[in-house]
Amino acid sequence: MRSDYPRETTSALTWLLSAVIAGSVLQFVFQLLLHSSALQQLFALSPAALLQGKIWTLLTFSFLHANILHLVVNALGLFLIGREIAPMLGSRGVVQFSAAASVLGGLLWFACHFWSSTPTSLVGASAVVAGMFVFFACVAPEREITFLLFFVLPLTLRPKIAAWILLGISLLGLLLNELPGGTLDGGMGIAHSAHLGGMLAGWLYYRFFYANNGWDRAAGSLFRLPSLPRRAKPAAAAPVPPASIAPTGPADLRAEVDRILDKINSHGFGALTEQEKRLLDDAKDLLSRR
Repeated sequence: MRSDYPRETTSALTWLLSAVIAGSVLQFVFQLLLHSSALQQLFALSPAALLQGKIWTLLTFSFLHANILHLVVNALGLFLIGREIAPMLGSRGVVQFSAAASVLGGLLWFACHFWSSTPTSLVGASAVVAGMFVFFACVAPEREITFLLFFVLPLTLRPKIAAWILLGISLLGLLLNELPGGTLDGGMGIAHSAHLGGMLAGWLYYRFFYANNGWDRAAGSLFRLPSLPRRAKPAAAAPVPPASIAPTGPADLRAEVDRILDKINSHGFGALTEQEKRLLDDAKDLLSRR
């Protein structure tokens, strides 16, 4: 077998989750034990901070949270949705996607609040979670998923329906709470504008980066827009044919693993069939026992 057989490494999603949890715990230590808001003032997003040139807050606000429940909900969202889309995007894609959702969510929130005379700030990874969910709904719109409504009642929905519901709630919250003349007072502190910015980032990433690169053209999308003119692309490499028979000996197994690795290199891990994934896992277990 190849000496460069892929080894298990810490994924970008694990690093992202660790950073979100660590940043929030450090924030809680400053607030509850040291009675200091210095960390939040430095890294939370606010109109005043952004106007003062603290550009980094467009990213760092996602690593802070208002309370433990806020952190738990967002961490669960990052884990449950992130583990579905991480194999499609790869480590670099997860980082780029999360940064884009955070920045776009922060900018839309800033656009809705820079006029406010009341000091306000934004914390939480909700924009990233909302963006991940919309991206997942675009990639797999018909796949049924089950939510625990109020953490108790199971509710099964298709991702595209859930995404439209989330979009409608966020638009209503924006109009009734965050924009001037809104009729709701406080709105439970939910940053609907940031959610909308993250959702927009998720759709844009799917539409102009993921789908346009031919990674998942057959999956369908939640929204459809007229195709923009694009330069001609070079002819795609011929697909690697699937295995016709199961390997029966070490030589056959080595040849099959080589073929699967070539397929991953050319088309990505998401192009593998379930049989190929199982074979790769079996080969990995065999190597670990040697």
